[in-house]
Order: sequence, then structure tokens, then C-alpha cells
Amino acid sequence: MDMTYYDHGTPAERWERAQMFFDAKDYAAAARVLGGLVEEVPEQTGPRLLLARSYYHSAQLRRAEAELRVLVERDPVEHYARLMLGRTLERQGRHEEAGPHLRIASALAGDFERV
Repeated sequence: MDMTYYDHGTPAERWERAQMFFDAKDYAAAARVLGGLVEEVPEQTGPRLLLARSYYHSAQLRRAEAELRVLVERDPVEHYARLMLGRTLERQGRHEEAGPHLRIASALAGDFERV
């Protein structure tokens, strides 16, 4: 079995490693660690959300969108996933699609002025 640095260790160790890469702004490396972790624990929100954020910050916007859509489908009131999905769509120039997600995120955050 050929293990690389990115998939070596327990899930908790890989989660910590991914967070360190993310904090160091090495978003592509964080995504490499998190990709395997999300496959292993697909039901957990934290790793998938950090994976989406890593994709977003490394300009892998289609991948970020896919992960965020999974989160929003699973939990429609997940405020941060909605916000990130709206911003990801905006960054792709898809402003009309982004609008509803951003409005819902604002309402969920209690910011009714934007709604």
C-alpha cells in the first residue's frame, strides 16, 4: 500500500494537517488532504466545508461549488455553506444564481437589510 504524506495518519491527524495547510494559505495542499478525508467521512460537515473553502481559495471554483451544493442539499439552513455557495457563484460571474443563496444566508444570519 503506497501512502503519501497527504493521506498518512488517522483521520484526526489528517484533519489537523489540513487545517495547518489552510492556515498557512497552502490551499491546494489542504484540498489534497481533505479530499481523502471527505471520502472517508462524507457525512461530516467540517471537513467538506474546509475542502470547499480550500477549493475556493485555490480558484477551483467548480469543485468548491460541487462540495457546497452537497452541504446545502444536506442542510438547507447551513448559513456559511449558503454564503460560500453564493460567493463562489458570484466569482464565476453567475450573479443571478448567486442572489438567492446570498439572500438566504443573510436571512439566516439575521441580516434582514440585505434580504
